[in-house]
Amino acid sequence: MSTLPRGATVRRDAGLYGYERALRRHGIEPIAGVDEAGRGACAGPLVAGAAILPPGKAGIIPGLADSKLLTAAARERCYDQIVRRADAWAVVVLPHDECDRLGMHVANVEALRRAVAKLHVAPSYVLTDGFPVDGLGAPGLAVWKGDRVAACVAAASVLAKVTRDRIMTEMDADWPAYDFKTHKGYITPTHSAALERHGPSPVHRMRFVNVRRAAGLEPWPEDTTAALESEDPAGPCEADDGEMP
Repeated sequence: MSTLPRGATVRRDAGLYGYERALRRHGIEPIAGVDEAGRGACAGPLVAGAAILPPGKAGIIPGLADSKLLTAAARERCYDQIVRRADAWAVVVLPHDECDRLGMHVANVEALRRAVAKLHVAPSYVLTDGFPVDGLGAPGLAVWKGDRVAACVAAASVLAKVTRDRIMTEMDADWPAYDFKTHKGYITPTHSAALERHGPSPVHRMRFVNVRRAAGLEPWPEDTTAALESEDPAGPCEADDGEMP
């Protein structure tokens, strides 16, 4: 990974499209953004998205923001606009068993690489969210909270999130006892209770300690009720829940 070209700067108030504008002023394009959804979930696949937005007004997506800050309806609207306007876009799905086999960090990096490689337009520069990723086939930059400050990364996050949410909703029809359509595989009190009651489904990730407990491979805490009540009542979040090394 590299830094921004010499002399290129992005003001804090540059807005969501500031990184792309700064790179284009130095003759660098096309610019891809890449991001993933589902890393912190203990069930279902990991999904990575990649997007190249065109310059100018054609690449401005109404209402675009970090997918986690948007309502489900707003994400769907943005998804439709991204698919329609992007110069190139791609989505890669890594099943739960591949996540178990690789481990979540390796699976995450692999998914991001595959998503960029799947673009039918080869990028000249790649923006990633939070941490550097090598092997993308182009120089790039890891941007802190990239899905909130770089349009192409935000677009990639929407592609990944909408695709994964649709998959989890479909999985809910096969395993309704877990309510995947609501929490999308992240840990909530309802999901924890279902795991304790029914054990893991075929699409749960066995590297996560809460899933291993439900499968009888790890001891439960002495006070299960307290453990369930300690979960965040606000709902799913993008954070690992005790992944095994």
